[in-house]
Amino acid sequence: MATSTLVQLLAAGEGADTSNRRQIETFLASGAIAAGDWVELDNAKTGADRTLYVKECTGVATKGNAGAIGVALAAAAADEQVRVVVAGYVAEASVAGATVAGDALVGPIGTAGRAEIEVPGTTTGAVCGIALDADTANVAPVLVIKRF
Repeated sequence: MATSTLVQLLAAGEGADTSNRRQIETFLASGAIAAGDWVELDNAKTGADRTLYVKECTGVATKGNAGAIGVALAAAAADEQVRVVVAGYVAEASVAGATVAGDALVGPIGTAGRAEIEVPGTTTGAVCGIALDADTANVAPVLVIKRF
């Protein structure tokens, strides 16, 4: 579902949702998705539903899931609408432990829905975000890199 970019006030201290550098798309959830989870398009669907439905991004061992497109803003159950940040700032995204500010992030490797730290030469999944702070209990603010 398409969104539009509106002219907005940009001033220091504004909320995360006031920046025109953040893009949110609305999808349908294929299954349970938690707030802060990284999601991917559901390729198990057919036809145009492949770009209408998202699911919690699955782990791809060693490489990282190249399908990660964004971060869910709120929890959703199967067939419910879920708003996903596909570009820009997210205050609380699921990330690997030991993440620090500036780390490049790739889609999940082990834990579904959780971005991992890119390891050059090892992780081959595309970079989907950048950590803006160190994680606290596997949650950190991130900049989602537009891939959708």
